[in-house]
Amino acid sequence: MVLVFAETVKGGFKKAAFEAVTYGAKTAAVLGTDCAAVVLGEADNAGQLGEYGASKVYQLKSDHLANFDSQVYTAAIAGAADKIGASVVILSHSSTGKSLMGRLAARMKAGAVAAVNAVPTNDGSFKVRKPVFSGKAFATYEVSADKKVLSVMGNSIQPEATGAAVAVESLDVDVPAPRVRVKEVKRVEGVVPLPEAELVVSAGRGMKGPDNWGIIEELATVMGATTACSRPVADSDWRPHHEHVGQTGVAIRPNLYIAIGISGAIQHLAGVNSSKTIVVINKDPEAPFFKAADYGVVADLFDVVPRLTESLKKFKAS
Repeated sequence: MVLVFAETVKGGFKKAAFEAVTYGAKTAAVLGTDCAAVVLGEADNAGQLGEYGASKVYQLKSDHLANFDSQVYTAAIAGAADKIGASVVILSHSSTGKSLMGRLAARMKAGAVAAVNAVPTNDGSFKVRKPVFSGKAFATYEVSADKKVLSVMGNSIQPEATGAAVAVESLDVDVPAPRVRVKEVKRVEGVVPLPEAELVVSAGRGMKGPDNWGIIEELATVMGATTACSRPVADSDWRPHHEHVGQTGVAIRPNLYIAIGISGAIQHLAGVNSSKTIVVINKDPEAPFFKAADYGVVADLFDVVPRLTESLKKFKAS
């Protein structure tokens, strides 16, 4: 049995949850078994996970699951896996998944591979692929342990709704009380989170200051994109740190990444070079980012970006 942990936010499922269930269903097909999903806490219409390949959906409800706590969630997921006899557990490679993976693998005495981007093969041995060296190469890992924990890189598997909703079943699992008291939770509202975004507009020190960020936000609004920034921008408090993408920030895999006024240091490239299409706008023709770009515009961003925004507005209006 393959068990997928489906993440929720305010009772709704993240896109990453549907990706993970789709991946879990494909993995189960390779192994010749079934895929189940587990939901922790409240969730609207949890049965819809069946549309993405889960033959069973289990929901654990407890006051102890009201806020994320890696120790509590680890115990709950491991308990669910043990209860249904799951030998493979699938997580999203999100901040939540990263917090859970090590604890879960240790608790289950399982082999673990993080940030996988392809369905495993099972030609006599269990092998799975993941990017290495900041996305410059791929490595195939053979997992010999009886139990396995995998986390799926965002945007590497497209959700596929090929099934039908299923009934949600409760599961009797001991959920321990948290040892950390949560006083307040602050979330960014109204935008697609960077790890899930398919369109990203990012900018760097070429913006010259925070007061000029309006043209970036306007372009992103017209495109329906999420905004991001380079590390120096976040460190200078021009933009909030949750927008920082790169090796020391958020690693992303959007379909389109537009880099504006960013030179393209290796640390930044490491977090964005898995983007399907990269567009660079920079007035310095020697900027390193152009070597990684699919399309490049050598021009003053303060001239190009407003014109690009206006062109997109006219295109959408027509």
